[in-house]
Amino acid sequence: MAVNVADKDRMVVVEGSYAVAHAAKVCRPNVISAYPITPQTHIVEDLSQFIADGEIPNCEYINVESEFSAISALVGSSAVGARSYSATTSQGLLLMHEVLFNAAGMRLPIIMTVANRAVSAPINIWNDHQDAISQRDTGWLQLYAEDLQESADMLPQIFKVAEDKDVLLPGMACMDGFILSHVYEPLVLLEQDLTDEFLPTYDPENVLDPANPMSFGAFAAPDTYEEFRFLQEQAMQKALPKIEAAAKEFGEIYGRFHGGLIDEYLTDDAEVIIMAMGSILGTVKDVVDEYRARGEKIGVLKVRSFRPFPKEQIRKAIKDAAAVAVLDKNISLGTNEGALFTETKSCMYNSRCDIPIIGYTVGHGGRDIPKESVAKIIEEAKKVASSGIKVESQFLDVKEELL
Repeated sequence: MAVNVADKDRMVVVEGSYAVAHAAKVCRPNVISAYPITPQTHIVEDLSQFIADGEIPNCEYINVESEFSAISALVGSSAVGARSYSATTSQGLLLMHEVLFNAAGMRLPIIMTVANRAVSAPINIWNDHQDAISQRDTGWLQLYAEDLQESADMLPQIFKVAEDKDVLLPGMACMDGFILSHVYEPLVLLEQDLTDEFLPTYDPENVLDPANPMSFGAFAAPDTYEEFRFLQEQAMQKALPKIEAAAKEFGEIYGRFHGGLIDEYLTDDAEVIIMAMGSILGTVKDVVDEYRARGEKIGVLKVRSFRPFPKEQIRKAIKDAAAVAVLDKNISLGTNEGALFTETKSCMYNSRCDIPIIGYTVGHGGRDIPKESVAKIIEEAKKVASSGIKVESQFLDVKEELL
């Protein structure tokens, strides 16, 4: 992300959770419902304080007894036309699983920040992407932030896409727990006037209203159910250009651009491309810069939208590479693959199948991914590029003494 001079003059140093809470505030939600869980807690603590201080007008904060109740409350609020927001993580997101399908099936554009965290068992409170990835088929949009500024800037963008009348799907704005949620770093807080210009008032066509009775999520027999799923998938496909357009418009208004569906870094002439989602991209880019300084043609492809999955954009970005390495902070158990790796292989099937695509599952439970590990991946990808020998997928840096 390029930072202009004006941004530097307006930068403040705040905790990541505060930046996200502030971003949610300026999006002018009408209802916030959440249950505290590490590392999401500070987000909803800050939002509750904003509401107590009268800083979010016309907004109701609902205290609930669980994450299941939190998302259930927002199904109701969104159905009556309220802009609705929550935040959660890990086991809390898993507890919402049933209602996530309800929200998507009822086409309710609820937005939720997910401070990504590993799931139990064993108990672990540190970061990986297993929680959100395990919800990838619930019908929610999923965008992944690279840094703290993007974590905040993502909220008005995903609200705008979700509430678009051609989309009307709920969305997860994903940020790496602790790595982003609890870090303090300089950023520009979202301005209320610019956000009001970018994000219009939510104006749904269909709402629950006693004056105009209708049903949401009603019974569907076999002769109608399939069409509901078809329309959800159509909405996902319609969201692809909307995400691109929202990112571009955001850049024009705020002067910051984080990429649309994807973001390419030194890929134009790259022989080896490293793909990833989330905060690991910062380390990967630092290592790639070192390779570039030595004259080696390595590039980085950031995947910002996991749902919907940007097949065409990824095909175009990697089509000229000699090898691609995909880094996943998750594992689809039983396949020995991470979800991004599987999706990438799938989208290349009908394109150019001779590109060696290798996968690495990394950083489980918050394990550090040092620059040396990224360099190891690049070296292995270079060997694959020169030999053409395909390697499927593997865990990175497993400690043999613990097996």
